[in-house]
Amino acid sequence: MTTIAALGHLTRDVVAGGDPRPGGGVFWSTRALARLGADASVRASCSAEDRASLLPPLEAFGLPVTWHESSTTTEYHFHYEGDRRVMWQEAVGDPWPAELAAEAAGDATWVNVCALTRTDFPPETLAALAADGRQLLVDAQGLVRTATLGPLQRDEHIGDVLGHIEVLKLNDDEAKVLVGSADPERLRALGVPEVVLTLGSRGAWVVTPELIEHVAAVPVAGEVDPTGAGDTYSVTYIVQRVAGAEPVEAARIAAEAVSSFLDPS
Repeated sequence: MTTIAALGHLTRDVVAGGDPRPGGGVFWSTRALARLGADASVRASCSAEDRASLLPPLEAFGLPVTWHESSTTTEYHFHYEGDRRVMWQEAVGDPWPAELAAEAAGDATWVNVCALTRTDFPPETLAALAADGRQLLVDAQGLVRTATLGPLQRDEHIGDVLGHIEVLKLNDDEAKVLVGSADPERLRALGVPEVVLTLGSRGAWVVTPELIEHVAAVPVAGEVDPTGAGDTYSVTYIVQRVAGAEPVEAARIAAEAVSSFLDPS
């Protein structure tokens, strides 16, 4: 039995006008899972044209990887302004069919759903992933982002999907879209068993039916490229929950992992 499955589109990323490089939640999650020595498998998608450039760097992390074809490779251009990432959506990959996603998740007990836009994993696909007792961690970016090309666009029309999700990870912008505020108290109304509100250098809030608790960020010296930090946080959180850690402890260890991930030394 595989403990964790990571599913999502590989992306072609252009960061601050640099050369294109592999990216996407599935790429950075795989890197982190490999570093953690997790029992994990990966299913990634991109176009056949981009397979030769995007898949080998993913496979180099050493986890079992299966590829399937998307007619288009998701592409982003972005830069950072402090903790904020300013993004343009240049192309969006195909939706993941429910049957394919369920087959890719297999016998995993947890699935890191590396959605980039709302159309990546439609409601019926999330339902199929959550079947057979699988627990899903979903980043809210993949719920609130539309598939519109150009500057990123978000709205609250996510459909009836939250009932399939065990852990919802989101930032303050996504919280404002979903509940009108980044107030952790309001996130309980979403009805998700575990919500993790990440705020970059301001730490995170863990919200469950029983508690709301702040978890401090672990500082990193110097200027760093934070790309992939959120995905590292997500998979570390899952690994710790699998190991028996309670949500707040899992979030503390995830914060430490992100600091280690970003440390340029």
